[in-house]
Amino acid sequence: MKRYLTGIKPTGIPHIGNYFGAIKPAIEFSNSADNEAYYFIADYHALTSLQTGKELVDYTYELASTWLACGLDPNKVVFYKQSDVPETFELNWILCNVTPKGLMNRAHAYKAIVEKNAEAGVTADEGINMGLYNYPILMAADILLVDSDYVPVGLDQKQHIEIARDIAHNFNIKYGNILKSPMEHIEKEVATLEGLDGRKMSKSYGNIIPLFCDEKTLQKTINRIVTDSSLPTDPKPLDCTINKLYKLFATEEEIKAFEKRLSSGIGWGDAKKALFEVMNRFITPMREKYNYYMSHRSEVDEILRAGAEKARRVARKTLDRVRKAIGCK
Repeated sequence: MKRYLTGIKPTGIPHIGNYFGAIKPAIEFSNSADNEAYYFIADYHALTSLQTGKELVDYTYELASTWLACGLDPNKVVFYKQSDVPETFELNWILCNVTPKGLMNRAHAYKAIVEKNAEAGVTADEGINMGLYNYPILMAADILLVDSDYVPVGLDQKQHIEIARDIAHNFNIKYGNILKSPMEHIEKEVATLEGLDGRKMSKSYGNIIPLFCDEKTLQKTINRIVTDSSLPTDPKPLDCTINKLYKLFATEEEIKAFEKRLSSGIGWGDAKKALFEVMNRFITPMREKYNYYMSHRSEVDEILRAGAEKARRVARKTLDRVRKAIGCK
């Protein structure tokens, strides 16, 4: 059995694109008896972008409640909050001392901001704090601390795992074979959902459909989907945004019937109503669980604490090896 680690950053209200692109596949993956899955809420990583403590608290509960409502079973995975595993931050400092500055200079996120600053005509380090600069080292600490075998990532995140592997290699050269070198597990191309305006669904575009908004808000949001000016009697294209979303929530029989209505001619208002009905039916049971967890935060705390204790059992062993190797045991 191989150990897989996934970190989820709490940076906003989850939407249906997050569900189909990340949450659903990850939960299905965790249900396999062949995988040992560690899923953590990367709340300290979120400090690079969040502005207030209240934001971090709210987003953390929203994220944890979302994953639990969507079917994450804390008995099948180790589900915890990064800040509840203090060993992470001790290892982070230790790793800083075997990480060349040049390695951080090559990190994609840092380079992208430097290039953007150059285009804007400001100093290279404008707006860059040490949290952002050292971000890959903290990520390496997350990965190496629990002896991860694989870290599922998209192709654009591969560099983070390469950096973690380089850091482990540097440590092991100096102190012996102490840290396990992780490998990236390149995920298949994740599902990309169209948003209200036809572009990729993204908070940055303001075109999302929130996963757990109330029914009235869901209906209003669906009504904002951009459509063409065709008449109700005109055939509608089957590749329209409404049909693409409809197929995610409906049965095969419903999809066939709906596509027949589209081809025969249907008003966009009726099409949006049909989408709302299947989407709301699908989401309602999860929404009820989500609302339950959001109103019973102490239960979420207990689940995360229990997961953190499981993670810490592994983390303590790793840190004991590391401390002994560096002469601090």
